[in-house]
Amino acid sequence: MAKGSEAQYTWPKYVWMNGSIVRWEEAKVHVFVHGLHYGTGVFEGIRGYYDGGYMRIFRLDDHFKRLFRSAKILHMDIPYTLEDLVKATIDLVKINQFKNDIYIRPIAFRGLGSFGLRAKNPVDVAIIALEFGKYLKPDGIKCTISSWRKPSPDSVPIYAKLTGMYVLYHLASIEAALHGYDEAILLDSEGYVAEGSGENIFIVKNETLITPPVYDDILEGITRNTVITLAKEELGLQVVERRIRREELYTCDEAFFTGTAAEVTPIIEIDGRVIGDGRIGRITRKIIDLYRQVVLGRIKKYENWITSIAIE
Repeated sequence: MAKGSEAQYTWPKYVWMNGSIVRWEEAKVHVFVHGLHYGTGVFEGIRGYYDGGYMRIFRLDDHFKRLFRSAKILHMDIPYTLEDLVKATIDLVKINQFKNDIYIRPIAFRGLGSFGLRAKNPVDVAIIALEFGKYLKPDGIKCTISSWRKPSPDSVPIYAKLTGMYVLYHLASIEAALHGYDEAILLDSEGYVAEGSGENIFIVKNETLITPPVYDDILEGITRNTVITLAKEELGLQVVERRIRREELYTCDEAFFTGTAAEVTPIIEIDGRVIGDGRIGRITRKIIDLYRQVVLGRIKKYENWITSIAIE
């Protein structure tokens, strides 16, 4: 499903919630939970690819490790181990018997208890998995620079994947859509390029891959890390992590987003400026094709990134 479409999801039969697999309609929380009122939650997005009787889940452990890091920053103690959540995800995928590509959403949030801002209520945990197609147009998208800025790391914890933080990306994404664009690009607090509303960003200049550094105001993306690794080790590309000026976006040879939902999505226009020749760039195409082979477990060197689940 492309972003912005009116298509409806097919909800799965089962959800994992607080230690048990329950039916979809039974996965409920109270209106008074702390996470709903104050955004005190952390989450992840994980992809699974259906492949001839198997579901190939990509970098499952790495996503849960980041979930625990995010929770630690928010003073949240997740009442399960990483191994518990990995097993829960595998069990959930098996019982739902998916036969298409899926998206997995683990979420941990403060539940019922005190209502104050200093409350450290018990943490609820859920894992949702549902069939999910393309998030953004695979043949290239048109973007705009958002009027909303990414805050500096001394304002909010940039390196945690916080539920409350995504109000910013919600606003940026809606703003882009209202102006006829597919996606937004946010600048950081100093005016340098940060990221998309749910993606990391790369540009290509003179055969070199350039992306904002992780010590700047960006989320340390797992897909971003994957692309950097593949670009260096498999394609022999030079990868430079440095700040990017806004005008460099307009004049680069190629540009693309990376993210669990977005995968590798080409950017063909930014603020009315055509990127390259307005089609998927040569290097971007190579990365897209290589990434697809990796997530399906076709390249032995990266098999450790794949969790394979037999689907009966």
